[in-house]
Amino acid sequence: MTRGNQRDKAREKNMKEQAGKGKKNAQSGTEFQRTKEQQAEIMRQKQAKGGCRRHTIWKRGKATDDSTSRSKS
Repeated sequence: MTRGNQRDKAREKNMKEQAGKGKKNAQSGTEFQRTKEQQAEIMRQKQAKGGCRRHTIWKRGKATDDSTSRSKS
């Protein structure tokens, strides 16, 4: 019988926690939009930085491929 009581108490506790959470997003529309734009700008900067790095690596790889092919000929 103790086990049944334990389940009931755990269920009640869980129900209280779920009710206390409320809405997922507590920000107003403008705050949410501003946050989204800031996060998007950060991601654009990261992508641009990553794109430059990939381009540089690709150029180096191509330059080394050209020099090795010339030495073999």
